[in-house]
Amino acid sequence: MPELPEVETTRRGVAPYVQGAQIERAIVNHAKLRWPIPPTLPGRLHGATIVALERRAKYLLFRCTAESSDLGHLIVHLGMSGSLRMTERELPFRKHDHFVLRFTNGTDLRLHDPRRFGAVLWKKGDALQHPLLKNLGPEPLSEAFNAISLQRSCQHRKVAIKQHIMNSRVVVGVGNIYANEALFLAGINPKRAAGNLSMQRLERLVAAIKQVLSEAISQGGTTLRDFVREDGEPGYFKLFLNTYGRTGEPCHHCGTPIRQQVIGQRSTFYCPKCQRY
Repeated sequence: MPELPEVETTRRGVAPYVQGAQIERAIVNHAKLRWPIPPTLPGRLHGATIVALERRAKYLLFRCTAESSDLGHLIVHLGMSGSLRMTERELPFRKHDHFVLRFTNGTDLRLHDPRRFGAVLWKKGDALQHPLLKNLGPEPLSEAFNAISLQRSCQHRKVAIKQHIMNSRVVVGVGNIYANEALFLAGINPKRAAGNLSMQRLERLVAAIKQVLSEAISQGGTTLRDFVREDGEPGYFKLFLNTYGRTGEPCHHCGTPIRQQVIGQRSTFYCPKCQRY
């Protein structure tokens, strides 16, 4: 599943091509995604101009205007297998190109989603007030996410810290891969109850989350079977993973075999020696 670094990589790759571009028409090849694409969407987007492409959590927000007045936001989620790709309009559609923005400059932006768990939605006005976005926690790389805010959310919580930091109401975008890696860097056992961690450990965890996500973004995201960058090249962060997917392999730091356990229905990888707290 594309996680926050992959989505941010996509945003940065696509933005220069779509910002300022006028939509000639929107093409819906398959409306039944995670939620049905609104049937009125092509009409809303006809002739609109994309003036900004932003990101909130793992949602891409295309701000659209028409004749200098705001129309609203096209909200795109890549789901489990989705990707966005800029192409020339002459290229034939691939089997799973379900939604297309065709621009007046002769290019297409195509959403390719084999599993159809992605989403193409519309919000008039402020996108952040959409029901899927308005109750999300802070962005992990923002100043709003810090040890104090994390401690406040951890108080009296018995849930495992790994599950806690993957809760999008606590902080957005810390998916399974990056939760494993951040907990390793912070030296925290993923099974530890969230409410039992000291402020010092929480400070280390916040710093580790910011570090691992920043590094992943700078390296283009994590290579996964179903994800490639918008230019067709895979990300490279997988080469630097310390724990994820390394069951039984020696820890890079101490040589102890990496263990695997299911926590909150997700595969969890950790070093029992380096992550004692």
